Amino acid sequence: MPRIDTFLRIAADQRASDVHFHAGKIPAIRHLGDIVRLPYRRLGAHDTRAFLDEILTPAQKEQLEREQQIDFMYEVDGLARFRACVYEQSDGPGAVFRVVPDRVPSVDEIRVPHSVQQLVTASNGLVLVTGPTGSGKSTTVAALIDRVNRMQERHVLTIEDPIEYVHKSQRSVITQREVGRDASTFASALRSALREAPDVLLVGEVRDYDTVKMLLGAAEAGVLVIATLHTGSAAKAVDRLVGACPGDVQDQVRITLSLTLRGVVAQRLCKLATRNGRVAAMEVLLPSHAVAHLVRENKLHQIDAYLRSGEQLASGTRSLEHALAELVLSGEVEEREALLHANDPAVLKEIVAKGAVP
Repeated sequence: MPRIDTFLRIAADQRASDVHFHAGKIPAIRHLGDIVRLPYRRLGAHDTRAFLDEILTPAQKEQLEREQQIDFMYEVDGLARFRACVYEQSDGPGAVFRVVPDRVPSVDEIRVPHSVQQLVTASNGLVLVTGPTGSGKSTTVAALIDRVNRMQERHVLTIEDPIEYVHKSQRSVITQREVGRDASTFASALRSALREAPDVLLVGEVRDYDTVKMLLGAAEAGVLVIATLHTGSAAKAVDRLVGACPGDVQDQVRITLSLTLRGVVAQRLCKLATRNGRVAAMEVLLPSHAVAHLVRENKLHQIDAYLRSGEQLASGTRSLEHALAELVLSGEVEEREALLHANDPAVLKEIVAKGAVP
């Protein structure tokens, strides 16, 4: 058994989200969002490389030497799968292993709001799931794909780098393609996506203008596109998408986006007051005439005010502050924890002080 499996087993047993394994540092896990060092010595560069060499294939070692970094999935039989990122850093090699459970969670288990669940019933359009690194985006997306798989007869195509959650076809036909293994590049996989006749297309991350152009084209062509971004709010996700495009096409992108956007989910993971887990607080932006106008007219800075007004709560649209306030008022999350994640702490305090979400 590779020696690094011992550290990975500790992470899985402790329900940690990550293992940090770096030359020059003591191995650590991330538990409930906090870094916790393990009872082990500081790693030297030679020892770290020897640990990692035990799990890398010859091809992966060659790629690491050539590119100075590599992403891949690593599985410990009977335990879990891990999304691994191995790279060179100032003190020598380093690696981060993210725990990916063997079983795909359901939308009910991770408490995805009904309005978000309904997003994947759309026949076409664009759904964005956003949040900082480690906010649970991959888990939410996997649960949404699982809902499609259990309830609809559709062809779901995923393009990932690497594949995290593995889906087995149920009512839907699931095709998962991993960049570097099943497609030479992310761009080539995207270019061939429409020829593979998907009803639902999952793209692991929006990276550049070419990706935006292809995703919007697919959404217009009748495909439901689900994509992830690294931003802190729904408004910033839309802004990032438009900002990835050259200036001379941004007006047209905004018009297309105003017509094809089906929803944006921006989430944060909060520690439960019981300290026995975390729960996702989800900001939800659903389409409306007002949202379409703000996107089309380049008034994206007004989206936050629109969300925080609370006028659309009955429809399922809600700000991150409303989502956090619900968790605080129910006693599930402490107010001081919620304030760490709020985009506008003053607004959150105001809602909590009223004693109820409007």
